[in-house]
Amino acid sequence: MPVLRKWLILVHRYLGIPLSLLFVVWFASGIVMMYTGDMPRLTPELRLERRADLDLASVRLTPAEAVDRAGVWRWPGRAALLTVMDRPAYRFDGATVFADTGELLAPVGVAQARAVASRFSGRPEQQIRYAGTLTRPDQWTLTYGRSMPLHKFEVDDRAGTQLYVSPDSAEVAMLTTRRSRALAWMGAIPHWFYFAALRVDQPLWYRIVVWSATLGCVLAVIGLLLGVTQFRWRRPADARPGGGAGARIPYTGWMRWHYLTGVVFGLVTLTWVFSGLLSMEPYAWTNARGLELPRDTFTGGPIDLARFPAFDAAAWDRLTAGRGVREVELRRIQDDPYYVVRLAPAPAAAAGRAERLHQPYYVTGRAERDRLLVAAGTLAVRERGFGVDSLLARLTAAVPEAPVVEAVLLDDYDSYYYSRGRQTPLPVLRVKLADPGETWLYIDPGLSRVLASVHRLNRVERWLFNGLHSLDFAFWHDRRPLWDIGVIALSLGGLASSGIGLWVGLRRMRRALGRMLPARAAAEARRTAPS
Repeated sequence: MPVLRKWLILVHRYLGIPLSLLFVVWFASGIVMMYTGDMPRLTPELRLERRADLDLASVRLTPAEAVDRAGVWRWPGRAALLTVMDRPAYRFDGATVFADTGELLAPVGVAQARAVASRFSGRPEQQIRYAGTLTRPDQWTLTYGRSMPLHKFEVDDRAGTQLYVSPDSAEVAMLTTRRSRALAWMGAIPHWFYFAALRVDQPLWYRIVVWSATLGCVLAVIGLLLGVTQFRWRRPADARPGGGAGARIPYTGWMRWHYLTGVVFGLVTLTWVFSGLLSMEPYAWTNARGLELPRDTFTGGPIDLARFPAFDAAAWDRLTAGRGVREVELRRIQDDPYYVVRLAPAPAAAAGRAERLHQPYYVTGRAERDRLLVAAGTLAVRERGFGVDSLLARLTAAVPEAPVVEAVLLDDYDSYYYSRGRQTPLPVLRVKLADPGETWLYIDPGLSRVLASVHRLNRVERWLFNGLHSLDFAFWHDRRPLWDIGVIALSLGGLASSGIGLWVGLRRMRRALGRMLPARAAAEARRTAPS
C-alpha cells in the first residue's frame, strides 16, 4: 500500500502541473459560456430580419419553369423563393435562379459582395471595407470549409462588425462583432480548444481534446483516491488543529487548501471532465444508430414543383394583409403541396440567445412566431397542425416492424425534448416505439416532420452529458437564478482547487529547478577544474 500511495502521489503531482492549467481554463471559460453560448454565428432569426421583403409582383416564372432554367436533373430536396440582390429568386439546393428573368446567379465579385454587405448592415458602401477573400477558414468560419471562398468585409460601425459574404449565394454567411469575438476568446475558444491553427486539422484536434479529457479524468480519480488514502481516520495523539504530519490532514498551507477543495469539489470536477469527454463521442456506443425512417414518411415523396402555380401578387397581398413576406419555402407535406411563408418579424419579436440543443442527438426545427402554412392550390392558411391520427398512420405504414407503444401530444417539454429559451416547437407528438433501440420520436404536428429521434443509448448519454455537464436537472434548471448560483458556486470550487494545485505545482517546480541548477553548476565546475 505505501508503494501504491507513493506512485499515486507522484502521478497526481506531475500530471497535475500541466492539467491544472487546463482545468483552470475549462472552469473559467465554462462560467463565461453560461451566458454567451458557443461561437459567434448568424442566426436564422437575424438572417430573416435583415432580408428584404419579396417583390412578388416581379415574379415571372413558376417554380417548375425556374428549376428547368437551373438545369437540375432531379427535383430538388429544398426549394424556396427569397430576395437575392434586391430581386426575387428561387433557390434549389444551392442553385439560384432569378424569378424575374430566369437567369442563373453567377458567383459575385467583390463589388457586388460589398453591396450585399451594405444592404445587410444598413451602412453605405463607403463604410464597408474589403478585408480579403478567404480560401481557407479563419477563426470565425471554422465550420464553413465547404462554403469557401468567402469575401470578408469590415463595417465602420461602433460594434466592430465583420461580415462574410458567399460569392455563390450572394448572401451574408457569417457575422461577428467586437463583443461576440471577445466573448468567444473568453469562453468557447479556450473551452473547446477552438484555435484556428488547431481546429482546421480535425483529426489532430479530436485526438488532443479526447486525450486531454481522458488524462483529466485520470487526474481527478487519483485525486479522489488520495483524498481518502491520505486522510488519517484515527486521530493521532499529537494531532495539531492546523494540520501537518501529526494531524488527520497531513498538509499545511496551500497544500492543505488544495486537499480540502479537492475533497469537496473533486467529484463534480470528475463528472464535468468526463461529460466533456463524452461530447466528443469517443466510444462506439455513443455513435450507435437508432431507428431510421424512410425520408418520405411524412412528405409522401420529393417536391413536385409542377403542382405549385404562378404567384398572384394581389392574392398574396390579401393573404398576408399587406405584411411583408421574407421567404416562401415550397414543401410537400403528406402528399400535398404547401408554402411555408415566413413574414417580416414583428418589431417586438426579439429572438432569445441561441442554444446548442441536445449534444447527444439532433433536434431540428425552431419555433417560428411569424410563419404561415398555406395550401399551394387554394392559398388557404392551415391554422391547425396535422392530426395525430394521420401522423401515426404514416409512421406505422413506414415502419410496421416497430409497433407504437405510446403516443402523447405534449404541450410542454419533457426530459429529452426541451429548450430553456423555448426555441423548439410546441406542441409536439411523442411516440414511443417497440424497436430494438426503444426509439422515441418527437414529431411536429405543425409541419408534419420529425424533430428528434432518441433511442435508449441516446437517453443514457443525455444524462451523462447534458445532465452532468450542464446540470440541467428539472428541479432547478428553469428556476433561475437558482441554477446560476449553484453552477457558479460549483465552478468556483473546482476553479479554486485547480488554481491552488497549479500554484503548488509551480512552486514545487521552481524549488526543484533552484536545487538542480546550482548542483549542475557545481558538477560542471568540478569537471572543468584542473587536476
